[in-house]
Amino acid sequence: MNIHKNARLTPLRREEMALAVVEGRLSKAVAARTYGVTAKVVGRWVERFLCEGSAGMADRSSRPKRSPKQTAAKVADEIAMLRRQRLTGKHIAKQTGVSAATVSRVLRRAGLSRLKDIEPAQPVRRYERDKPGEMIHIDIKKLGRFDRVGHRITGDRAGQSNSRGIGWEFVHVCIDDASRVAFSQILPDERQESAVGFLKAAVAYYESLGITVERVMTDNGSCYRSKAFARACRKLGLRHMRTKPYTPKTNGKAERFIQTALREWAYAVAYPTSAQRAAELPAWIHRYNWHRPHGSLKSQTPISRLGLTEDNLLRLHI
Repeated sequence: MNIHKNARLTPLRREEMALAVVEGRLSKAVAARTYGVTAKVVGRWVERFLCEGSAGMADRSSRPKRSPKQTAAKVADEIAMLRRQRLTGKHIAKQTGVSAATVSRVLRRAGLSRLKDIEPAQPVRRYERDKPGEMIHIDIKKLGRFDRVGHRITGDRAGQSNSRGIGWEFVHVCIDDASRVAFSQILPDERQESAVGFLKAAVAYYESLGITVERVMTDNGSCYRSKAFARACRKLGLRHMRTKPYTPKTNGKAERFIQTALREWAYAVAYPTSAQRAAELPAWIHRYNWHRPHGSLKSQTPISRLGLTEDNLLRLHI
């Protein structure tokens, strides 16, 4: 049972109050003043206690025992059947002889108000490339700059608006589909020049780990649709793949990495300034790749999927 914040009586307090009146320790008027309710309320709980005992102190549903004007089950079933045939609410109302409001209520109860509710849920299709470098996912997260501890930590939004001119910074992220080895940089914008520069830096980073990148997947942002980005992909020998519009789950590994980065890096510490937050990013990326167990890798680290030799580990590990 959920007791609202202004509730005067809980079930235990109701029983305590009723017992005090029944046993003669308090009159109804005194009990009302003591427990902060009216004498009528005291009388109601005393009467219920005498009839039902402790079990009667619990809350009851306010739904009536009888609803003679409720839509018949046969009509409700017919409305649901017609809706599954993709008929509109007004069409169903005309065919069944009930009002459009009644049809709306029945469909809401049946969970069929929206047309997309009629379609069966699409199964989750998970995929993973066979070897590192076959495909990398790239995305961008926009974060506000700040010069003091932010409202996510203090809860105080006073003076936190970016209209003050502090501005934004853009976290460009990249994650390898097979190994989940990640790379990230904070750049001043999300224009084509920044996107191209980040792509080159990401490819160079993976090459330093012995990974040859073959494909890159992005969303349909303007910087990724630019001719400059297309030229960069051709020059680097990459096949550029873009997600279907309004389907972020296609690029889900990058989306999920962004969520992890926000939780464990961007919002994990009360950074005094955004500059200090940015300075912490390389160290966090290192922990993510080399030390953090990854849930989708059976609690192994992303770097473990590269099959590096001991000599390479000593050369690459910071």
